[in-house]
Amino acid sequence: MTAAAFRQTPLFSRWRPIDAARPAMSAPWWQWVASTDSLTARLMAAGGDKPFRVRLLRQGVGWPRQDEAQALGIGAKRYAWLREVALCLDETPWVVARSVAPLTQLKGQRLESLGERSLGSWLFRQPGLVRGPLEATTQPPHFVSDNGIQERCAWGRRSVFQYGCKYGGLSLLVQEYFLGAMADDLGLPSR
Repeated sequence: MTAAAFRQTPLFSRWRPIDAARPAMSAPWWQWVASTDSLTARLMAAGGDKPFRVRLLRQGVGWPRQDEAQALGIGAKRYAWLREVALCLDETPWVVARSVAPLTQLKGQRLESLGERSLGSWLFRQPGLVRGPLEATTQPPHFVSDNGIQERCAWGRRSVFQYGCKYGGLSLLVQEYFLGAMADDLGLPSR
């Protein structure tokens, strides 16, 4: 194995509880990956005067990946609403995100109408919203290469948000990957 190939090998190949990933994560990255507040607000603050934009990459109905279905507690061949976006500062993607929700649970949520608004603008206004435990990965996002976005990723995180559970509610898996451009612009370490 070449030195370059070794450096690109992920530290771990699957999602792990955030606390299990902590020993491999530098303090600056911990502040980003383990935070539970609005990522959009954090990015805007970190970007200073750089304009922030949500670029919609893809949205529609499809099948979740097996690990996504498992995280949501649904069958892999159940239709889901899928949304992929790039969170950009000065038109440079800093974070890419993929959200997945079982289609049968969307009942009137109108998430498909978000367009280029952040999902957080909807999520953090929901009363009674519960965020499940955070998980982390060093795997690159699998969905961005089709969109011309570089895949170099320092960390990824995900959690399931539960909303209105008493009434059959909504489970929404949100996966966010912090890209190399963000690390470079903010002077963050590689891990």
